[in-house]
Amino acid sequence: MTIPDAFTETPIHRIRGRRVMLDAELAVVYGVRTKRLNEQVRRNRGRFPQDFVFQLTPAEKAEVVANCDHLQKLRFSSTLPFAFTEHGAVMLAAVLNSPRAVRASVGIARAFVRLRRLAFGRRELAARLKELEGRVGTHDGEIRELFEALGAMVEGPDTVKKIGFHP
Repeated sequence: MTIPDAFTETPIHRIRGRRVMLDAELAVVYGVRTKRLNEQVRRNRGRFPQDFVFQLTPAEKAEVVANCDHLQKLRFSSTLPFAFTEHGAVMLAAVLNSPRAVRASVGIARAFVRLRRLAFGRRELAARLKELEGRVGTHDGEIRELFEALGAMVEGPDTVKKIGFHP
């Protein structure tokens, strides 16, 4: 069974300033129960340093449940969920060691890469807009002077000079 790219993109959250996927969501992707997934993480603790996985606080759990409709059953869970960074999510494939886990890890890695590209594109766009704003800002005075000169030409001089013979 292939893992659709759209599904692997959906459950990426931003918690503690990092992009993560929760254990319940990864369990669905890897085709295992959440309890089994977390059991394997505990058994292989050396493969999951703090920058790969961390456990949510009760406040973080409440916020995630409030913001994500598909995580409503977490509200009643007595345990706090684990959040996996990109590296932690891929490391799960090695720990779970099934063909589906390997395929899912590839899909998850691609989803994180796509997200990184989108973020880079946004930063690049913001930088270009700031550059344009800087350029237009310096031309503001010149444009104002140009309009003043054009206005003076349209209105003409204050004193009207008669053309022709004057006795």
